[in-house]
Amino acid sequence: MAGLLGRRTESETLDRLLTAAGTGQSQVLVLRGEAGIGKTALLEYLQARATSCRILRASGVESERELAYAGLHQLCGHCLDRLDRLPVPQRDALGTAFGLSAGDPPDRFMVGLAVLNLLADTAEQQPLVCLIDDAQWLDRVSAQTLAFVARRLLAERIVLVFAVREADPDLSGLPELVVRGLSDAEAHTLLDSVVRGPVDGRVRDRIVAETHGNPLALLELPRSLTAAELADGFGRPDGEALTGRIEECFVRQLAGLPDDTRRLLLTAAAEPLGDATLLWRAAGVLGLGADPAAAAEATGLIEFGRRVRFRHPLVRSAVYRSASARDRQEAHRALAEVTDPAIDPDRRAWHLAQATVAPVEDVAADLERSAGRAQARGGLVAAAAFLEQAALLTPEPARRAQRELAAARAKRDAGALGSALELLTAVEAGPADALRGAEAEHLRGQIAFDQRRSGDAAGLLLRAARRLAPLDALRARETYLEAVGAGLWAGSVSEAASAAVEAPPAPSPPRAVDLVLDALAIRFTQGYTAASSLLPAALSAVLALEDGAFDVGRMLWLMGNRAAGTVATEAWDFEATRSLARRQVRLARSSGALVQLQFGLNFQAITELLAGEVTEAAALAEEDRLIGDVTGNPPVGYAAVLVAAHRGSGAAELIASTVREATARGQWRLIALADYASAVFHNGLGRHDAALAAAQEVFARDDVGFQGLITAEFAEAASRTGADLSAAVARSAERALAMRTDWALGIDARVRALSGSGDVAALYRESIARLAAAGLRVDVARSHLLFGEWLRRAGHRVDAREQLRTANDMLASMGLEAFADRARRELLATGETVRKRTAPETDELTAQEFQIARLAREGLSNPEIGTRLYLSPRTVEWHLRKIFAKLNITSRRQLRDAALTP
Repeated sequence: MAGLLGRRTESETLDRLLTAAGTGQSQVLVLRGEAGIGKTALLEYLQARATSCRILRASGVESERELAYAGLHQLCGHCLDRLDRLPVPQRDALGTAFGLSAGDPPDRFMVGLAVLNLLADTAEQQPLVCLIDDAQWLDRVSAQTLAFVARRLLAERIVLVFAVREADPDLSGLPELVVRGLSDAEAHTLLDSVVRGPVDGRVRDRIVAETHGNPLALLELPRSLTAAELADGFGRPDGEALTGRIEECFVRQLAGLPDDTRRLLLTAAAEPLGDATLLWRAAGVLGLGADPAAAAEATGLIEFGRRVRFRHPLVRSAVYRSASARDRQEAHRALAEVTDPAIDPDRRAWHLAQATVAPVEDVAADLERSAGRAQARGGLVAAAAFLEQAALLTPEPARRAQRELAAARAKRDAGALGSALELLTAVEAGPADALRGAEAEHLRGQIAFDQRRSGDAAGLLLRAARRLAPLDALRARETYLEAVGAGLWAGSVSEAASAAVEAPPAPSPPRAVDLVLDALAIRFTQGYTAASSLLPAALSAVLALEDGAFDVGRMLWLMGNRAAGTVATEAWDFEATRSLARRQVRLARSSGALVQLQFGLNFQAITELLAGEVTEAAALAEEDRLIGDVTGNPPVGYAAVLVAAHRGSGAAELIASTVREATARGQWRLIALADYASAVFHNGLGRHDAALAAAQEVFARDDVGFQGLITAEFAEAASRTGADLSAAVARSAERALAMRTDWALGIDARVRALSGSGDVAALYRESIARLAAAGLRVDVARSHLLFGEWLRRAGHRVDAREQLRTANDMLASMGLEAFADRARRELLATGETVRKRTAPETDELTAQEFQIARLAREGLSNPEIGTRLYLSPRTVEWHLRKIFAKLNITSRRQLRDAALTP
């Protein structure tokens, strides 16, 4: 392909992409510029230069934006012969998304990983160039999937280039090249190449100035001027936007065409696939012969071949927008008639909807069925669009409101929270219906929690539960539990708990959700002792549930920290708590529920932290951050705060930022967690005054969960500052007496030892033994530390050294350096010389390298690591080579013995 006029810099940039990809370095670029600026020409240039590469192309089509995976299918359709080479979960996800197989709705990030690996596998044979034109018109799920892939490419031989008109949030942060207009000199050259005959100099200068060097405008605008206007300079300036003026140029070229030719062009514009066979069938339905095609092709605006292709996307939009509403409806009706309802029912339903003006139940029902199929493929955005259109075409008001409610649910599931709320307003304006009204308020409450408006969510969910109570007792009970969970985060749980006590009675036998609701309602209204027999039973019921007991979303919600997670903390059964957390992560990971996975990772990270697996806890917290980076959702982050607090480094700013963000969102429970982390942090540093103040803040705010954990921190700080420990002793004794678990009894023994009541040495030994039996290594080490400090102050230096050595070794091995430093200082005070442990000197691993090294050491293969971290196997291998070099090793076997330090 010959060089492009005025595009030397852009062409050199594209050439560098090909060179780098040939050496195994993936390249991504976003070409951004206004319509007609030359983005498509640059894609053509890149395709022509990529003679040794395989080319895959896709183009966004405005009318297809609501059809899930339409753009992705364009790009990957020619690679599906390699689908069987993908891991089964990825193969199933992509097959379901493309309608090749039936299955549960696939998670869009599992689809994204499947596309990443499908392209990476294709690129093993030869470098691969993927060109996405008019990306602003891709359907949303295709755009998000391709953006996901773009951010995960690294060591594959792939070039991925998007062309887009304006900045796109889905593509933000990717390398970008802004395509600007030609210089005045270049614009004059291009204009002179297409204008034949005399041109007034003032007209030439005006065209160049008004087009701002836009190549398509320079080529097309002169066509809209008469010879006289070009020659004498009396053409009138036009203030219309440039894109509109270019479209108008095309419209003027259409004006002189025969009616049948314009109708054929319109039908082609309404058929986004470019399927020539389908177009000719529709033309036959419309009574159009062969002559219109010849006349249309003679204009140069369209090409008819195996595929129908417009010269430029603006031609398509000009044709479609300039047609009358009646003509557009006739074109869509013809296309619907010739679209096979068995092969492509959704596109047929969409065409029928565009052909319909007045509400028609049959069409609305077709759209509703299409929504179900879209949802089954994971196309939540498409499902919402189908349902919304179905509602518009529903003649019966009550059924219309029900479909609007279904559309609102789909919008919420797709993350379009604002649109969902707008639909709920329409639902509430429909005919009165008690159940539908309660369901709408329930959905409003769920959306409020999604928006992190915990206080609003608690009130809405409570009102919804009360409205549901006489209509659907089982759903009412679940909604009461949601209200209690929201109240926990908002710091207003008492009202929801009191109302939940009056909820409809549980069925017989009670479900796990019923047991959790009753346990928490009694806990918050009647106190800890009254709920003590209910908490373990509720926890056991949740743990006994089979994975398929009900849908994954409800199962994960029930396991989370707004429901069973809170019960687990209150029950003081560490083994069960850890099991619940691990199960939540496993289920969320296997189902691809990434938002729930983020919460589960934080839950499990805390249990691993308490078990002394601090490196594992940090890795889980890092995975939360990684998923946030991949999905665009913020990290949940509270586990990272607690890990930093226990380690004693980098915690102060994390705690402060958590408080700021939680205060801004009204998430009172996160503030309590930050105060708990602050108490741990300051106790580790020996700043007991600050630890006491932080612990007192938790007691002042929190009535569940963190108060149990904070009791030990409060007692430690109070014992060092002379504050009154009686409240801590009473609280600890209440829990120990009620639960009789090793965790509760071990903490109680430590609190009583710190208070100085009874045989202090025996209490410390009991604390150590019980906490060790419970598997809480961090608390075991801290009890050794406190015991050693007490012995030293009591003058028993030899006995103190034994306890302090054990504490130092345990704390240092777990990486809890602040507490370990405290133990070393105490050892020095006993007269013993002790050295601080130092890690082997290696180049520091990045957070991602640490994750890969950890998973490789656990025995995961490169594809398995890639699935966990959303990378291709080739990229994992590339990272492992760097890791081996940094650690000065050469094999995975050596990795097992290497010290990993993120």
